[in-house]
Amino acid sequence: MELDDTDKGVLYLLQQDARGITTQEMAERVGVSASTVRNRIERLEDVGVIRGYHPDIDYDEAGLQLHVEIICSAPNPDRATFAEAAQSVDGVVAIREVLNGKENVQIDAVGTDSDDVARITDEISDIGLDVVNTKIIKDTHVQPFNHFGQHLVEGE
Repeated sequence: MELDDTDKGVLYLLQQDARGITTQEMAERVGVSASTVRNRIERLEDVGVIRGYHPDIDYDEAGLQLHVEIICSAPNPDRATFAEAAQSVDGVVAIREVLNGKENVQIDAVGTDSDDVARITDEISDIGLDVVNTKIIKDTHVQPFNHFGQHLVEGE
């Protein structure tokens, strides 16, 4: 899909604070009407550019002290099947399929203690993934992709 400047500006603002900004505020900052913003958001959702709106959870504050990245290896033809199966493991919050290299499935999981993390890695192994490494994540920093119109938005 070809994105124009309005689409890019709307996407940029949604990445910053999708829950806190109104369509009217976006319209003012992008330089279009609120109805145009609503129509663009609906179209971007319909075609799958916007796949959803998800909370940014501080797992530590939620009582899940351990946020881990579990690096796995899977045969390339079966990578997607294994990744889909890993979604059913209690504690798994994100899965990335990597196209290159032997460590081609990366799983983020959260748990309350080391026993919980051991259970998660055991269940992932039981699915058939080869757990290569486990890393404790201290923090994650996310920012809007600025090529989605940062320069098009008033006040940026």
